Amino acid sequence: MRETSQKRSLLERLSHNPVALFYIYLLVNMVPTFYFTLFQPLNFLGRATVFLFPLSLYLLVFSLFKNIGRTQIILFPVLFIHAFQIVLFYLFGEDVIAVDMYLNVATTNTTEITELLGSLLPSIGFVCLLYIPTLVWAILQWKRKLYLPKVVRHRAFNSGILLFVASFLLSMGSQNTNREAFAFTVDVYPINAYYNLNFAIKKWGKVKAYPHTSKNFSFEAKRTRTDSLREIVVLVVGETGRAHNWQLYGYDRPTNPLLAQQEHLVLYQDVLTQSNTTHKSVSMILSDVNAANYQDIYYRKGIAQAFKEGGFTTICLSNQSENNSFIEYFTKEADIYQTIRTTDSKTHLTVNRPDEELIPLMTELIEKTPGNLFIILHSYGSHFNYKERYPQAYRQFTPDNLTAVSRRQKEQLVNTYDNSIRYTDYFLSSTLDALKKIDATSILLYTSDHGEDLFDDDRGLFLHSSPTPSYYQLHIPFFMWFSNSFIDAHPEQYQLAQSRQTHPISTHVIFHTLLDVAAIQTPHFKPEYSLVNPQFTVLPRLYLNDHDLAVPYQKMNLKEEDFEQIKKLNLKN
Repeated sequence: MRETSQKRSLLERLSHNPVALFYIYLLVNMVPTFYFTLFQPLNFLGRATVFLFPLSLYLLVFSLFKNIGRTQIILFPVLFIHAFQIVLFYLFGEDVIAVDMYLNVATTNTTEITELLGSLLPSIGFVCLLYIPTLVWAILQWKRKLYLPKVVRHRAFNSGILLFVASFLLSMGSQNTNREAFAFTVDVYPINAYYNLNFAIKKWGKVKAYPHTSKNFSFEAKRTRTDSLREIVVLVVGETGRAHNWQLYGYDRPTNPLLAQQEHLVLYQDVLTQSNTTHKSVSMILSDVNAANYQDIYYRKGIAQAFKEGGFTTICLSNQSENNSFIEYFTKEADIYQTIRTTDSKTHLTVNRPDEELIPLMTELIEKTPGNLFIILHSYGSHFNYKERYPQAYRQFTPDNLTAVSRRQKEQLVNTYDNSIRYTDYFLSSTLDALKKIDATSILLYTSDHGEDLFDDDRGLFLHSSPTPSYYQLHIPFFMWFSNSFIDAHPEQYQLAQSRQTHPISTHVIFHTLLDVAAIQTPHFKPEYSLVNPQFTVLPRLYLNDHDLAVPYQKMNLKEEDFEQIKKLNLKN
C-alpha cells in the first residue's frame, strides 16, 4: 500500500510541476528523433543535425506560450505523426513515413487494415503508453493553468535559437552516406514526414484528376496481323509473390508442383519489380509507363486501351477491392469489367474470395464473347493475412495456426505464406488448363507485383512497402506460357522468349511484350523492351523511389544481407 501511495504521489507531483512536464513533453516529442539519430546512414555532422534541429524546434514552440499544456494539445497532430512513425519503426525497422505510406492509408481497404492491426499490437501498445498519459497531463495542466516560469521559457527560447542556428551550420558538412548528399526535406525528422505528407496530398490530387488529364489520349494503335486464327492474350497480375519461396526458383519446398509439370512454360529467373508498393507497381504493369517516365502516367491510358484500339475485346476480372487508384482506372478501361470482391452488409468488411473463382468467369466470357480477346486477371495472391488466402485443402505446410506476427512464430508465418503460394500454383495451373480447352491461339503472362519480407534475417523485416526495399521485396516470379497453336503459328517468338529466360529484366517489358505477341503497333511501342522481339535489349534496371524518381535498384539503400542474396543468385544490374 505504501509503495502504491508513493507512486501516486510521484505522479501527482509531476502533474502539478510545469517544469517537469516541460521536460516530459520534450522527451516524448523527441522519441522518433532518437531512433533516426542512432540508425540513419549519416556521418557525425549529419547525426548532430538530425538531433539538434527538431530539439531546437520543440524548445522554441514550448517557450512561446506560458501554458505549455495547451501548446501540447495543439500539437496533437504532431503526436499523431510521431505515433505513426513509431509503428513504422516496428514494421520496417527504419526510415521516415514515406509518401507511399500515406497513400496506402488512402487506398488500403478496411479488411486489409483489420487483418494487419493484430500484427501491430506491441507497437500500438507502446504508442498508447507513451502518448496517452502525455495528453492527459497536458489537459490537466491546461485546465489548472499551470504556467511555465518565465525564466525557464526565456532559457528555452535562447537555447532553441542557438541550437537552430547550430543545426544549420552543421548541416553544411552533413551527409547521408548512401546518397552522398543531405537535405532537410529528406533526412531530418519531422521536416521530412511533413514534406512527404504534402507530396502525397498533391499526388493524390493528380491521381483524382486522371480522368480529365488523360481523356484525350490515344495510343494510335493498329493490328498488323490479319490471320484467321482467334487469339487470346491473358495477363495475370499476382499479389505479394516472392520468387524466393517458389519451387520453380529453387526453393526447397514443393510450392509449385502443378506449374512444374506444365509444358511450354517459360520461366524468367532474374526479374525485379519497379516498386514494392501495389498502387505503383501494378499501375506500371498495366500501362506503358515505367520508372524512368512515371510522370507520364497522369496523361496516358493503360494496356487495355491499347488492345481495344488494336481490335481486341478487353476483359478485366478482379479479386481486388476498388480504391480510386490508377489500378482501378486502368482495369475499368476494359470493355468488360467484373470484380468478385463483395462487402458484408453488416460489418462493411470485404469478404475474402478464392482466386479460383475468376476461372469459370473467364471461361464463360471467352465462350460468349467472339473474336480476339485480351484478358486481365488481377488475383489476391499472397497478401497478408496469408492464412485467409487458401482453402483448408491447401494446408500442405503445418503448423499454420498463426496467432501473432513475431519472430517466435516465424515457422507458422512461413508455413501460411507457403500454403498461399501452393494455392497460387493451383490457381495458375488451372487457368492454363482452362485455356488449353479453348480453340484459340493463346498466350499467358504472369507476374507478381512485388515480394515480401518474412523475418528472413537478423533485421527482422516483415511485409512490403517499406521505404527501403529488400531483396525479398524486389525479386519476383515471372513467366510466360504459350499454347501449342501459338507455337505452331509463331515459332520464332516462342524461341526468342525462351532465349531471354536468364536475362535481367523488370516489369517494364510487359506492355511491349504483350503488344508484340498480339501484333499491335503504336508509336509508343518499344521493340527493345519486348521479350519476343529480335531488337530486345538488356537495360539497367530502375526502381521508382518514394518521391517517384527512377533510381538504380542497387542504390536504394540495400543492406549487406540483400547483396548477399543478390550475389548468391547471380542477379544482375
